[in-house]
Formats: sequence, structure tokens, C-alpha cells
Amino acid sequence: MTKRLPLAFLLAPLVLAGCANRDNDITAIGGSIGMEVKRTSCPAVGVPAHAGDVTLFNPEGSRDARAIDVVAVITDVHSTCDDAEDNGKKPNKNQASESPNLNSNVTFKVEARRTDPHGARDVVLPYFAVVLHGGTNVASKSVSRIALHFDDGQLLATANGQASATVNRAAATLPENIRNRLIRKRNADDADATVDPMTDPTVRAALAKASFEFLVGFQLTQEQLAYNATK
Repeated sequence: MTKRLPLAFLLAPLVLAGCANRDNDITAIGGSIGMEVKRTSCPAVGVPAHAGDVTLFNPEGSRDARAIDVVAVITDVHSTCDDAEDNGKKPNKNQASESPNLNSNVTFKVEARRTDPHGARDVVLPYFAVVLHGGTNVASKSVSRIALHFDDGQLLATANGQASATVNRAAATLPENIRNRLIRKRNADDADATVDPMTDPTVRAALAKASFEFLVGFQLTQEQLAYNATK
């Protein structure tokens, strides 16, 4: 984990995708306008703010628009989360009902554009995949590279990337008492009928503790991150 990553993570991530978990799905109605909220044990997937694109300059130290060499963007992010029971069969009462882990996989596309179309060229860009627990704690991190090839005369190049991560199912599952408070049906004449359970600090803390995010983005230098934050 490099020192520059927390700065990117403190900026609100753009959540692009999620994944379903049949047994742990929670649909709760809350808020003054009756908003429906869906929550699963699978990690939310997205790209951190300011880490979804990278700009290369020539010369490297310049930040003049005329010196822009290559611009690349992460797009088309999709995720799958393997929460199926072992072998797809219902276990008997003496077997564990679920795998202890949730396996999440992300695929994405990198689209790049260069300013000079002359000659064939290969550009290799580093990207990270990080699992955040509770919004700030780094549970795991990996750094990979994606190669883009520009044919002679072409301004555009595209490449496909992927990443995977494992999340502990128990850590991502809400305690039963909290889950029951969120899904409990209330009648109009109940004393707490108009009280949103999310206003309870205990409920919010439990949700945060069981929250995981799977984020992918370009492994930027401090200078590249500062450029993205100010452009």
C-alpha cells in the first residue's frame, strides 16, 4: 500500500455495480420519501474519484495542454460475486450451509487516445484493485498492468482488464438482530412506524462494519493524482 492511495480513497467513490446474494439480500424502506435501499453481503464495486483516468505528457514534466501525449479512461465496469452454495446443492443439517468466503470478480475496459498517430506503439499502464472494509480500512490490495497497442496511423486503442478479490462472508453479513430491525414490517399504528431504523447510531455502525468495497483504478503518481483533482 503506497502513501498516495488513501488520498484517493478519501474522495467519494463512484459505485458502478453490485452483486446479488440470495440469502442475505435486505430491502428496507427508509427516509421521508420512502426510498427503497438494497443491500447485499457482496462488496460494492466502483472506481475511486480521480483514479478512473490518467494523462501522460510529453515532455513528462509538462502540464501544458499542448504536451498531452496519451489519455486513458477506465469504463464499462462489471462485477460478479460467487455466493453460491458448494456444488449448487442444498446441504444437510450436518453440513455448513455456505462457503466462508465471497469471491468477487471485476472486468473493465480501458479506452485510450493518443495525439500523434504516427508509428505503432505500445503503452503499459499500472492499475490497482483494493478491497476497503468499513470505508477506510484496506483489507487487500494488488497492482497489475494493462497493455494498450496503437497501430500505425491509429489514434485509439482499447484493452480489457480484470481483477478478483475474496471477502469473508461472516464479516460482510449483518448481525441477525440488526437485519431483523431493517426488514421488520411495521404497521401504521406501531409506535415506531415513522422512525427510520437508519437513524439509530447502532444500526449505522453495524452497516459500516459489514460494508466492503471493491475498487479498481489507475495506480497514479502523486503528480498525476493532483492533475486529475484540479482539471
